[in-house]
Amino acid sequence: MQVIYPCCGGLDIHKKFVVACVLTTADDGRVRKATRTFRAMTDDLLALLDWLSGLGCTYVAMESTSSYWRPVYNLLEGQLALLVANAYHVKAVPGRKTAVKDAGWLADLLRHGLIRGSFIPSPEQRHLRDLTRYRSHLVEERARLTNRLQAVLEDANVKLAAVVTDVRGASARAILAALLAGETDPPLLAEPARGRLRAKREQLARAVVGRFSEHHAFMLTEHLSHREYLEEAMGRVSAEIARRLRDDLAAIALLDTVPGISARSAEALLAELGTDLSRFPDARHLASGAGMCPGNAESGGKRLSGKTRKGNQALRQALIQIAHVASKTRDTYLAAQYRRIAARRGKKRALVALGHTILVIAYHILTRRQPYHELGVAYSDQLERQRVEQRLVRRLERLGYTVSLQPPASEPPVAA
Repeated sequence: MQVIYPCCGGLDIHKKFVVACVLTTADDGRVRKATRTFRAMTDDLLALLDWLSGLGCTYVAMESTSSYWRPVYNLLEGQLALLVANAYHVKAVPGRKTAVKDAGWLADLLRHGLIRGSFIPSPEQRHLRDLTRYRSHLVEERARLTNRLQAVLEDANVKLAAVVTDVRGASARAILAALLAGETDPPLLAEPARGRLRAKREQLARAVVGRFSEHHAFMLTEHLSHREYLEEAMGRVSAEIARRLRDDLAAIALLDTVPGISARSAEALLAELGTDLSRFPDARHLASGAGMCPGNAESGGKRLSGKTRKGNQALRQALIQIAHVASKTRDTYLAAQYRRIAARRGKKRALVALGHTILVIAYHILTRRQPYHELGVAYSDQLERQRVEQRLVRRLERLGYTVSLQPPASEPPVAA
């Protein structure tokens, strides 16, 4: 096989140590192999860099093993040409797997140019990703905490959620604060209700009658304080994200024109995609890299599966959430597309398809720097009508006819 890199290395990274293998190809075709094990501490990794540089190794491949590859990548970045490979794509032969053999296998694959490196964003974008993903974890933890809070209320026979839509709302918080303050009179507990809940004070008075004990008060206090901390943390993280994206407000405003995309979800998309999408030849490559398009599994001329591949899970989650919101909008092309696909393929597949469409829209918005153009609910129906007309005209023309289409005459008005 053709040798692409005469001197290259492979790193098999573990939690406590790194095995490095360097293959050097001489002019006569002979290969010299050097293998060495380093600890995973910072000074040992710097010694690894010196060792690789001393051997003249400029190209290094490593697997994306959990998060253990990050310290190695951070120290070698900018010093060597690094390729982070998907472990599934460079899997070794079963039964011949050791740390030393894995490092040699990676070096040999890289030597012949058989490794396709994963895209690793810049340090600034990696930090932004950490922030947006951490904020998503905080939102998920708040949702779990709300469920635990509701379980405590149910255990105390307080049926607040049967009347109040959201136990995190202002009315519910005021009622819970009064309950924790020791108030036991049902009408007084229902009095803090606000807005439309004022008309349900009688139902609220019945809902707050229960067996609220000291244990329930302690658990409720802990849950409420935890929720307050989560909301404060989300505020701090959101402020830091906004500070880092202050130069990309125009891109956020453009993405915000798409139905279903809010400013927060636009921040998540920019953190995962970045603003420069030139690394993707077209929108299809972006959808494939994100795992938002059907996979290929074919054998013997039969299609076995169209299951989507595993791509960027954080990006996929954000797109599915946006698709949920877009599917509920009124008089939009995206909502019409969701209803059309859901009727044939089911709601889950329709959400993935809608997420794919939103990703393609985001690609064109960020590359062309143009806002979203709404096509309308009837766009697909009109497009299909044109396709049917064109197909039938071609069939008649193949039979020798000259076809001229005339629009249907308008129906006469109905007499009153």
